[in-house]
Amino acid sequence: MANIKSVSSSHTLRGKTAIIGAGISAVGRVPGKSALALAADAAGKALADAGIGKHEVDGVLSSSAFASPFHRFSVAFSEYLGIQPTFSNTMQVSGATAATLFNIAAAAIAGGLAETVLVVGGDSLLTGLSPDLALRSMTESRDQQYEMPFGIPVANTFAMTAHRHMKEFGTTSEQFAKVAVIHREHARRTPGAQMTDPLSVDDVLNSGWVTTPYHKLDCSLISDGAAAFIVTSAERARTLGIAKPIYILGGGECYTHEHIFLMPSLTTTGAVQSSARAYDMAGCRPKDIDVAGVYDCFTGTVIMMLEDLGFCPKGEGGRFVEDGQITYGGAIPCNTHGGLLSFAHSGMPGSLFHFYEVVNQLRGSCGERQVAGAELGLVHSLGAGFATNATTILGTEATL
Repeated sequence: MANIKSVSSSHTLRGKTAIIGAGISAVGRVPGKSALALAADAAGKALADAGIGKHEVDGVLSSSAFASPFHRFSVAFSEYLGIQPTFSNTMQVSGATAATLFNIAAAAIAGGLAETVLVVGGDSLLTGLSPDLALRSMTESRDQQYEMPFGIPVANTFAMTAHRHMKEFGTTSEQFAKVAVIHREHARRTPGAQMTDPLSVDDVLNSGWVTTPYHKLDCSLISDGAAAFIVTSAERARTLGIAKPIYILGGGECYTHEHIFLMPSLTTTGAVQSSARAYDMAGCRPKDIDVAGVYDCFTGTVIMMLEDLGFCPKGEGGRFVEDGQITYGGAIPCNTHGGLLSFAHSGMPGSLFHFYEVVNQLRGSCGERQVAGAELGLVHSLGAGFATNATTILGTEATL
């Protein structure tokens, strides 16, 4: 990782923008709904939550969708919704897209390119694609010359890093499984979650292999679903009289490789750099974060991210999870909605569900799953076999 340069800057996005509306569609199996329809549903709810009309949106940022033919999804979505923004882009940095959308929305608003940006993502992975087509679409996103012809699935790339973590640090399959169990317990408190049946470590270990060391229940779900957010300037949030705006305090990104065989380290990722930049901009440290959304495409991914985000030392993520540190009463409650493992995972929009949960935790509106006194939240998104990493830190007005 020595070749990764971190350039300091006097510029900051801290507190210049705020999330004033959030919406989510039904998730899981949602038949008869296209990616555009799911996204529009979530967007309508976000606009209603913010108390503004769609004509007040002048920017749209979206993820792309595997089940949609539109390369310019943000443009097609705007047409579908009936708006003509003057700032628009469709982002594609795999699973890191969600946090990147917020970082770019904040930068665009601070730089004067837009005043009110609709951040949105939706996909119908479960009902819009057959299992074979879903696997093919993800496999074909790999390198056309060296990887795609051999059909290397996404799970295999992440499995390589898990094997290395087990070898270097003694992490166990039981510790991986504990991540899934905790996430399932969180999902059981979350209305609308896709999977809420009770789950034990033995259930995970007996669920059959996908690719060693991952069993079926170590892997995230396949889902339909969408989420959307209204981001605007802090000044406009005050003018609108928004009761509980959630401010974007810091952001950072890091892109280390494209091919898994060129990953600088199989156990240390670009999340170290992306989170360091986000912490510095936000003016906080890992110990200050009250609640986190940590990308959980696989159970081992969570363990590695807990380390790289600074919540525990490198190599101790397995024990950290085993000791109950990522649930209520622990050091850092993570994915209190159930995450991609139990709430839903509709592809690139999946991490937007983490944002939806953290925003509502900071608003204090999560009912029985509320983290008491939550004021600072972190969301980390990643993708492409840890190639892409993006971190966003959010806070209430009390943190400004």
